[in-house]
Amino acid sequence: MQLTGIQTLITILAVALGTVLTRFLPFFLFPEKKQAPKIVTLLSKVLPPAMMGLLVVYCLKNVTFTAIPYGLPEIISIAVIVILHKWKNNVLISIIGGTVVYMFLVQTIFV
Repeated sequence: MQLTGIQTLITILAVALGTVLTRFLPFFLFPEKKQAPKIVTLLSKVLPPAMMGLLVVYCLKNVTFTAIPYGLPEIISIAVIVILHKWKNNVLISIIGGTVVYMFLVQTIFV
C-alpha cells in the first residue's frame, strides 16, 4: 500500500502532534510552582523499579533452567549488570556491559 502525499503529510503531522503532546503536557499539567498530586509523586517513586522488574521477568520468561545451558548466559550477564551497577552506579555502563557479555557468551561459548 502506498500513501498519497496528503496521507503522508497527515500521518507525519499526527505523529508530530502526539510527540509534542506527550513531551510538553506534563509541564502544563504540573508547573514547577505548583505541588504535584501525591499519586504522581508516589508513581514517580514506584514505577521505575516496577518497570525494571517487569523487564527482567520478560527477558527471562523463555529461559530454560532445566536444560543445557541451564540459563548460564543470562545468569552471568545479570551478575555482570549488578556488579557493574554497584561499582559504577551508571545505568548506561551496566546495560552496555551486560549486553556485551551476553552477546559474547551466546555467540562464542554457549553456541
